[in-house]
Amino acid sequence: MAKVTVVGAGNVGATCADVLAYREIANEVVLVDIKEGFAEGKALDIWQKAPINLYDTRTVGSTNDYSKTANSDVVVITSGLPRKPGMTRDDLIATNAGIVKSVTENVIKHSPEAIIIIVSNPLDVMTYQAHITSQFPRTKVMGMAGILDTARYRAFLAEALNVSPKDIQAVLMGGHGDTMVPLPRYTTVGGIPVTELIDEETLEAIVQRTKTGGGELVKLMGTSAWYAPGSAAAQMTEAILKDQRRVFPVCVKLEGEYGIDNCYLGVPVILGKNGIEKIIELDLNEDEMALLKTSEKHVKEVMDVLDKM
Repeated sequence: MAKVTVVGAGNVGATCADVLAYREIANEVVLVDIKEGFAEGKALDIWQKAPINLYDTRTVGSTNDYSKTANSDVVVITSGLPRKPGMTRDDLIATNAGIVKSVTENVIKHSPEAIIIIVSNPLDVMTYQAHITSQFPRTKVMGMAGILDTARYRAFLAEALNVSPKDIQAVLMGGHGDTMVPLPRYTTVGGIPVTELIDEETLEAIVQRTKTGGGELVKLMGTSAWYAPGSAAAQMTEAILKDQRRVFPVCVKLEGEYGIDNCYLGVPVILGKNGIEKIIELDLNEDEMALLKTSEKHVKEVMDVLDKM
């Protein structure tokens, strides 16, 4: 009996819960929020859709009562302030670190065996916060960013090439934000290297658009994205619960991989029933490595801000 808790019933959390229910990834999905009645309402709405979309997953809501989350296999944390226009992800650090800390404490009290997926921004540093709060091994505390970033990148490529997004595979690394490291060398379309199908200039423009993909949506809507991030967190949850051993870029604490120590960065991993089953080390060239080091420097700076708080 798989059980998933999603903390934060806002747009991202509710979308994640909806995808988990609709795809019958878990038997029970518990939504938790601090706003009175909010999680209960969203959970009820998703449950009332079950007879229409034909799924059995029970969705349950709770206002700050974590006893309902007991014995969850996976916990997805989306809580925190979303970005507003003009804000960087890093602007959110003080408020969201406090929220992620208290949520993590509540979660592990009731589900000491859970695997934790962080979606709150600034992503890499909130993963760090959840890790130090929970004291869980690094294989069981991870951040969702890479799947979203690669999805944006693949969506833009599918549009430019006028092909199905299903056939595009890609790897992105580094921090979530402007210092992410797209790797066109590892991007394929139906197994064909993307560099054979698109000119360098167009590809570079797509890479730049991917880096600022979140900001583009904040500008358009006045708030952060939710359909793609929520779906991405659900996809990670599915890989874990079904022990799919899928290869995804995921934010994890590096301990010497890529010559980087004690820093939370997106790297390709194998996701399965134990969480991160393996960290994959790609053979990066000098340029790619330099970009990754820039990303490390940026994330470490924000980690230092958190350490001083």
